[in-house]
Amino acid sequence: MMQKNEPISRRQMMKKSLAAATILTSASAGRAVTKVKKAPVRLGGPTFEKFQDPAGWVAALKKLGYNAAYCPVGADAGDDVVKAYERAAKDANIIIAEVGAWSNPISPDEKTRKEAQEKCRRQLHLADRIGARCCVNITGSRGEQWDGPSAKNFTDETFDMIVETTRAIIDDVKPSRTYFTLETMPWAYPDSADSYLSLFKAIDRRQFAVHLDPVNIVCSPQRYFGNGDLIRECFAKLGPYIKSCHGKDILLQLKLTTHLDEVRPGLGGLDYETFLKELSKRPDVTLMLEHLPNAEEYRLAAEYVRGVGKKIGVSFA
Repeated sequence: MMQKNEPISRRQMMKKSLAAATILTSASAGRAVTKVKKAPVRLGGPTFEKFQDPAGWVAALKKLGYNAAYCPVGADAGDDVVKAYERAAKDANIIIAEVGAWSNPISPDEKTRKEAQEKCRRQLHLADRIGARCCVNITGSRGEQWDGPSAKNFTDETFDMIVETTRAIIDDVKPSRTYFTLETMPWAYPDSADSYLSLFKAIDRRQFAVHLDPVNIVCSPQRYFGNGDLIRECFAKLGPYIKSCHGKDILLQLKLTTHLDEVRPGLGGLDYETFLKELSKRPDVTLMLEHLPNAEEYRLAAEYVRGVGKKIGVSFA
């Protein structure tokens, strides 16, 4: 076990992580002959129907056929309200998948950075109070846009900032029922299974885990046409640590130079057969639809995902 506060460079960590990944992948291959039983996938998304209480919330989710949900309350909710929603979810066999902490905890602006780190603590505490699978944020950006590209995003210095910032958030909150996770991104760490392993090992906290958004790391034609292999790699290397996934789609346009657009599931090239097969091996890992403009678009997205599941023999909880 490494010293808890010992800084470690990205290059050092990458070497260790790649070695570990090779061992994990070899072990997985050795077990490939064992038939893996498929578990129902837990699908969820936002609700557009207004609700006033836990019963109304559950009814809205059930109407949509969801068995996973985004957190229905804010960090300012009283303990009695939080417990009521947690109890209602459990009674209805609904998993509260994630609490968003969307912000830039490594911002170059000190005020923005401190406010973001405080938001992460607050939202992680909420996730722990309500028993969510995870609290999720991105690592952030060293540029002007909180979720945008920057030449500094892939430096050793930024890697170390992410490690120390994440450790501090988890150490301050001390969650016991949930995990702090960092969503995969195209132009910031973690941008691959191996870079996620590097962060995972460097952060070295029991309550740190993985949030997988495969669309976010389909950032080249090579990854676009090989995204099935990319998804399998992520689950092979990160599977035991994945708490939640985002479900969307991506489309490679025909115009030069490379243009990749996020689209509704079913309108792009993401290999949902592979995605659902891998999810079916991980009971209680949630698949959360996102980024769609209205209820009808979410209905169509869910319909497509369920249709793919039916085609390949994957059911939904």
